[in-house]
Parts: sequence; C-alpha cells; structure tokens
Amino acid sequence: MQELIIATRASALALWQAEFVKAHIQKEFPDLKVTLNKITSRGDKILDKPLALVGGKGHFTKELEDEMLAGNAHLAVHSLKDVPTFIPDGLELVAITARQDQSDVLLSHKYRGFEDLPKGAVVGTTSLRRRMQILQKRPDLIVKDLRGNVNTRLRKLKDGEYDAIILAYIGLKRLDLLKEIPFVQKLEFMIPPMGQAALGIEIVSNNKKVREIALSLDDKDTHLCTDIEREFISTIKAGCSAPVAINATIKGENIHLRAMLGYPDGTNILYKEMKISKDSSKGAGEALAKEMIKDGAMEILAKAEEIAFKDTRPERL
Repeated sequence: MQELIIATRASALALWQAEFVKAHIQKEFPDLKVTLNKITSRGDKILDKPLALVGGKGHFTKELEDEMLAGNAHLAVHSLKDVPTFIPDGLELVAITARQDQSDVLLSHKYRGFEDLPKGAVVGTTSLRRRMQILQKRPDLIVKDLRGNVNTRLRKLKDGEYDAIILAYIGLKRLDLLKEIPFVQKLEFMIPPMGQAALGIEIVSNNKKVREIALSLDDKDTHLCTDIEREFISTIKAGCSAPVAINATIKGENIHLRAMLGYPDGTNILYKEMKISKDSSKGAGEALAKEMIKDGAMEILAKAEEIAFKDTRPERL
C-alpha cells in the first residue's frame, strides 16, 4: 500500500482532527503517502434547523461512509459523539483515540459564570442533553436553539443574540478560539454525551493494512469507556431527539459510570451511577441501561421525544 486516503468533513474542527490523525500516521508509517478527501456533510449544510429534525447525527457521518464504500477513501475520522451505534455493512469502527477534556463550557461577553446569569437570561444550545441539565439547575433561564458552525455561534454571542452559549471545550481549544471570549466557565455539573472528546477511526472492512494503520491510533482505556457508553445508548435506544447523558471514566482499576435522562425542560430526571472494576466491565453499559429501563426510562424518553421541538414541524429524511 503506497497511499492512504482519509475521508473527513470539511469543517474547520474536522480538518484539525483529520490533520492530527494524518500527522500520527505519517510518523508511524513514514513511507506511506496520506491524503485527505474533504467532504461537506449534510449536517454541515443544514444550519437553520435542529439536527434532531433532519435525521440527527448520522448526517455528520453518512457521506464519509458512502465515500469509503464507493472506494474513494480507506479510512474516516469522526468526532466519536457523532457516530451512530449502528455501523453499515462493509465498514468497522476499529480505533478510538485517547480522550481529552470532555467539559462543556459556558461562554459569555456579559456574565462570569452560570450562577451569575440573571433570571430570564437567554442561553444558546441545540443539544437536548445540555438543555435538560441547564433547566434542571436553573429553570428560570430561557434556552434557545443555536445552530451554525463554531465561528457563527461565537459571532451570534458577540452580537448579543444570547447572554451565554454552551459548547464543547475541546473544539474551542483545538481551534484556539477561547482567547476571544471574555468569560469562560467549565460546567462541572454537566454530564457529557457518548464519546465526547474522542475521535473514532472507521475503516473499510477486510483491509489488513488499513486495520494495522488504524489500530496504531487506538487508546485502550478510551476504547473501553466509549464502548460502554455506546452500548448504553444502543440498549436504551436513545435517538437524536433524546435528552441523554452518559459518561464512563477510569479511576485506577475501577470504572465510574454516570447516566442521566429526562425531559428537555429539565423535569422528570432519571439519574444512575455505577462503579465496577475494569475486569468486570463487559456488558456494563447494557446493565446500566436495563436498570434505568426498569425505572421507566423508555416511558420518559418516549414523552421527551414527543415534546422536543413540539413547535417545529419535523423533517425526517
């Protein structure tokens, strides 16, 4: 194999991530030519509607997967949080990069932090997971949808359309955008989504060399934690319109799981924790999901799906 083609979204953050992976591969396989196949995904094109109303996270991965299946790329780099738990036939999610800071951050040009926001302050986020957790803590706030690429969102904040917005810390850090914001606060109470701050490396099946290359990027502990998170989401059948948070972290030889779900308005919250040893982690995501299902998770999620974006006509494509 002389050339490896990486499929990537064409957004600034996706290109940073693809270049990061490319640099690693070139270091490990110096005789290999590595090129990028840059694709504008449907999720990047639709900027005026919440993703849950246009098919959800698969819109960030489908075009890249199509390119691989068509023979136009060997490997795709994804933000793992955007990768559905179902992988198409002919493709495999084989490697997960080391996870970095998973924090969500509150950004503002007016207020120092979450507790400083006045009653009725307008907070921007399109994530139902964030909306749920914000309104559980502060039902007096007004949460409004926030779409667009990162720079568009930051411009809307600067222009005063929002008193504060909430984004993932890692993307802002990678693009060196935090210095432009007067007030930045990591929200320690916020439970992240499945796979946040890790990259998923998806490959065409049955290519031993590409598998070898991809596995050079794999971080064992991150892979273990994110497999548990993905198993939880798969078991609980949480779709893109579901306010669900799930996070697994390793402390010594133990794994700490936290999961939360509820209504987008911050009510009817169901929260569970589980602590297990790394040696007994197999099936942990499924076990935690089943515990929550026994406590009414499916009924809560069905209602959450019903009330989410109820004022907007769904366009399921």
